[in-house]
Amino acid sequence: MKIYDKKGLNDYQQSLTYDDISLIPTQISRVRSRTEATTNCSFLGLDLLLPVISSPMDTVTGLEMAKELSKLGCIGILNRFDSSFDDVIKNHINDGTVKAVSIALNTGDDVIEKLVEHQKIICVDTANASNNAVLNKTEEIKKKYNIKVIVGNIAHGASLKQLEDAGADAVRVGIGSGSVCTTSIQTGIGIGQVSSLLSVLFARSEMKLNIQIIADGGIKSPGDVAKAIALGADAVMLGRMLSGTKETPGEVIKYNGQLWKKYRGSASFGVKMKNEFIEGEETMVPYKGTVKNVIDNISDGLRSSMSYMNCLTLNELRHIETFSILSNSSYIERLPRI
Repeated sequence: MKIYDKKGLNDYQQSLTYDDISLIPTQISRVRSRTEATTNCSFLGLDLLLPVISSPMDTVTGLEMAKELSKLGCIGILNRFDSSFDDVIKNHINDGTVKAVSIALNTGDDVIEKLVEHQKIICVDTANASNNAVLNKTEEIKKKYNIKVIVGNIAHGASLKQLEDAGADAVRVGIGSGSVCTTSIQTGIGIGQVSSLLSVLFARSEMKLNIQIIADGGIKSPGDVAKAIALGADAVMLGRMLSGTKETPGEVIKYNGQLWKKYRGSASFGVKMKNEFIEGEETMVPYKGTVKNVIDNISDGLRSSMSYMNCLTLNELRHIETFSILSNSSYIERLPRI
């Protein structure tokens, strides 16, 4: 079996995603227990206990989710689609419970001015960051205000320098890989998340850029979080993994004796509420209880991965160079059979 380093994965002839690769422990680990591994990190000036950011989707991050994730040492990016956004501006703008918000390209200066006074991060929430409108909006915000700006999304590192030059502090990497995203089907755009991340990572290294990388989309498990960080991501953005929890917006629905909550893409009909081009699906997901349960599970899985890989810190994990590429049978063999 060949052991691949990041360059080898980046040069691979096919586009790869998380299910195509595995981390390979090749060292005797000095980490006796996962409790010794630390997931603390700094991201855009914030000290986090775990490099997890919630997606600014209307069925994922409302005010309650943003507050709870802040308590748990993560970041919740408040969505811009419903009344919680107005609620923050009116009632929670200066109480410190919400640290990041998303805005649209057409969000007015009056709203942005109110937000930046007390927020740490603004996310310019678009499907395609490689666009003049995004560059112009980012430049406009950075010239006027002292605030960190996240832009998104990109699938390749070709536009990375232009984004940093415009003032972007972080970029969301991934197009078409979300579980309720149909962009790739509708447009033919996008590559596997592993290949996307590596393309951006090598572009950042080769051009000596400082922009931070957010792995956004395709993450289904704590193991995928570990893979994304090992590939070089500074943080991961989660949608479906956090969906269905108590803190997500929306009612808990009982159907056929089971509890559910709604989950939908930002470009779905339910969000747009008009008959235009749709790039997102709507579905129901099982109710999961509190988001703390999900975050604790991610933390435990990530720490366990670090203990296998002889990594005491996330920075050590980001520098590992031992991966395998899995055949379809190898992937299936690793799944639980009950």
